Amino acid sequence: MTPVARLSERASGVLLHPTSLPGPHGFGDLGPEARAFADYLAAAGQTWWQMLPVVPPGFSGSPYDSPSSFAGSPWLVSLLDLKDDDLLEARDIDGSPAAGFGAMQRFREDRLRKAHSAALARKSPADQDELDELRESSPWLEDWTLYCALKTRHPGGWVDWPEELRMRSPAALSRARRELVREVSFHEHVQLWFRRQWRRLRAHCRARNVALLGDVPMFVAHDSADVWSATDSFFLDDRGHSTVVAGVPPDAFSETGQLWGNPLYRWDVMAERGFEWWLRRLGVTLDRFDAVRLDHFIAFRRYWEIAAGSNDARVGRFVPVPGEALFERVREVFGGLPFLAEDLGILTPEVHALRDQFGLPGMRVLEFAFGGDEPNDYLPHRYSRNTAVYTGTHDNDTTAGWYASIPEAEKIRVRSYLGTPDGEIHWALIRAALASVANLAIFPIQDALGLGSEARMNTPGTVEGNWAFRVDSGQLTPELAGRLRGLAGLYERTPRWNDGDPAAFVRA
Repeated sequence: MTPVARLSERASGVLLHPTSLPGPHGFGDLGPEARAFADYLAAAGQTWWQMLPVVPPGFSGSPYDSPSSFAGSPWLVSLLDLKDDDLLEARDIDGSPAAGFGAMQRFREDRLRKAHSAALARKSPADQDELDELRESSPWLEDWTLYCALKTRHPGGWVDWPEELRMRSPAALSRARRELVREVSFHEHVQLWFRRQWRRLRAHCRARNVALLGDVPMFVAHDSADVWSATDSFFLDDRGHSTVVAGVPPDAFSETGQLWGNPLYRWDVMAERGFEWWLRRLGVTLDRFDAVRLDHFIAFRRYWEIAAGSNDARVGRFVPVPGEALFERVREVFGGLPFLAEDLGILTPEVHALRDQFGLPGMRVLEFAFGGDEPNDYLPHRYSRNTAVYTGTHDNDTTAGWYASIPEAEKIRVRSYLGTPDGEIHWALIRAALASVANLAIFPIQDALGLGSEARMNTPGTVEGNWAFRVDSGQLTPELAGRLRGLAGLYERTPRWNDGDPAAFVRA
């Protein structure tokens, strides 16, 4: 399939996770509001829609702590689209859930189960053919659906399951599939609906020349179908507990480092198997997106290993990773490397060399550019073309919130560099990103809207109050689209620069 756009082409886009879209059922999904947002991006002259991982979220709603690296999030399945597919009735989707992620999940799950009952009752041959094709093309599906079904019988982590299930006895797994056949069927149908709706959204985006940029977290959650189904690919003891875990060492931001706690890959085992697990993971993601951001790219060269049970990340060691062999294999299988390297953090010449060897664009974040007197590589005049520049990411404060919180000396550097007064600093950073030589410029929708810290998506190291930001449909105005379109055209990031309107330059 010919891509809508390539990372090597000059373009711009918006970072917005689908859950942040407007919608009547607690948070956004893949339904009508997502297609409307694709229309809005096209009207605003934007080429890329960047999302966070679209896998099932984990604890506290984080898409970076997922129980599956392969499955689509059940909570992104649109209830409105299920009604249009005659699997729900209008009365099923009236009203809205109570506040809170748990209440929203319960509201949606109740409707998804009603839709499953309707799907079983209508016995559609077309549905069955589509389901058979999904099973055939998705080798991860069997483990994911059984994992979910077993969770209903055995709450808690998979390491606490009965030994025969924890150790994946073939007889025990076969018996569980028979006993939990309806529950397995439910989770199969949820994945069927996710894929159906995703393909509908992607076709809608492609028709409007909007490309999708996805995100692959480096590590996986321990309590996941990923680890349970492939225990020999991770450093685990004989009961399935991690022996070493992931994190990053102390740096200027943290005296004790960051203890993430994710299990670590046995790269030797993965290499012996031709990196099959990674090929399947990347293949699923590339089937959904035109390009993919590789989170924590540093760990494709080396990772920080911490003994399980440690209180912090100060004591650990760097372990090398066969990243070169992996990307050679990926390029051989997929014929290209449509990846963006999230190369933020403690970088070494070896990390730069790996990124550059395979021609991957790196990332620059404007909020990091002004924190000291010494020039740094986040300043736009130091970029190369093969770069993606962001005003901020999902882990940063919004531009308005960041600017309000920084010291006055840093504010002076910001204003001096950008040549702008205090007002509309968010537009000054967006303009600087778009004007830069970087091929790709991305800004969170919060920055286009000029929102403050209350709209921040995530604060690393915290578990409360994250992943809950939502756009109000009234905020996405024609005037905002016109301003974005004018700027994108002014800096040659879209062929639709002014739609024949010479006033667009003035408005921008």
